Amino acid sequence: MVTTIPQTPNIPIQSVLIVGNYCHDVLLQGGAVVAETLGGAASFISNVLTGLSVSFHLTSKVGVDFKYPVNHDPIVVPTSKTTVFHAYFDQGYSENAHQDRVLKRVEVCDPINPSDLPDRKFDFGMAVGVGGEILPETLERMVEICDAVFVDIQALIRAFDENGTVKLVRLKESGFYHLLPRLKFLKASSDEALFMEVEEVRLWCCVVVTHGKDGCEVYWKDGEMKIAPFGANQIDPTGAGDSFLGGFVGGLVHGLVVPDAALVGNFFGSLTVAHIGLPKFDLRLLQRIKEEVQTRKVQGTCWLERRDDEVSFTKPAGHDEFHASLSSSKLVSAECRRDLSRSPGSVEQVNRPQYKGQQKFLLNSVYDKSN
Repeated sequence: MVTTIPQTPNIPIQSVLIVGNYCHDVLLQGGAVVAETLGGAASFISNVLTGLSVSFHLTSKVGVDFKYPVNHDPIVVPTSKTTVFHAYFDQGYSENAHQDRVLKRVEVCDPINPSDLPDRKFDFGMAVGVGGEILPETLERMVEICDAVFVDIQALIRAFDENGTVKLVRLKESGFYHLLPRLKFLKASSDEALFMEVEEVRLWCCVVVTHGKDGCEVYWKDGEMKIAPFGANQIDPTGAGDSFLGGFVGGLVHGLVVPDAALVGNFFGSLTVAHIGLPKFDLRLLQRIKEEVQTRKVQGTCWLERRDDEVSFTKPAGHDEFHASLSSSKLVSAECRRDLSRSPGSVEQVNRPQYKGQQKFLLNSVYDKSN
């Protein structure tokens, strides 16, 4: 079935396709539940893209037990449950998965099939599965309908033992390796990057490795660069890499070159770690960021039309100033929040456009390191 997109000034064309299931995330410490929240990379990415006023189509599957109101309805599978992850923050290092937590998949929804994807073209595609829902044939279909496909490596290399604990396999053994030459970007955390040969993969597609508080690195066939981080008060690392990818793609959609778009990615990653679960974004901060991005974008030429690596990957003049402007916006926003918190008539200052009914249960959380 072909979807017709109205071509009117008030309805932006959906330039991005996000593919990945929503999840129910449960955070535990000391055997007790400290938070329950909407999860899945798709939830964090769509939250960022909405904040950046980027229109998108989201393909996601859930079960009949899905409990969070969302603005982009998923496909409800009547015979399945929603994917559920339990994150244990006090069980130490889990072999080859996450150093900061042990992650277990306790329920799993159906995979996303090629036939579940819309029958239309997109500028950008994002394969961001977290529970094994992205199939090789689904990714191949995304390559066919999207001009540029961005993949989070966790969608490719995650495996699960008999208890549901997340393990990682080598990228060459994942069943997706043959598709690398058809991808534009592959994003991985520094831990996940150990499961691929970066020097080899960069010959096929661009690789972005995130380093948390140390920013990120971008590798392409002819070079590499480091992108500076932003200061953050980390409370919960969940979703930081997803928000990075959302900010990165959002920057490219708005016309930024790769180094500047990676700064936007780092910026949203730093915002996300300061929250438990899906972050709340300050409305005025979002407006300032969009103004900064519009000022920085390359006039008259979108990123997809600049296929020359030398142009797309070279840090443009004013890159450091752009970083400083984003940092300044963050500081101003923090000061405004402090001022509002002292005012008895403070107004609502955050936006959660995608997940209006998100529930949180915070009981003596040990993740707040602000003191």
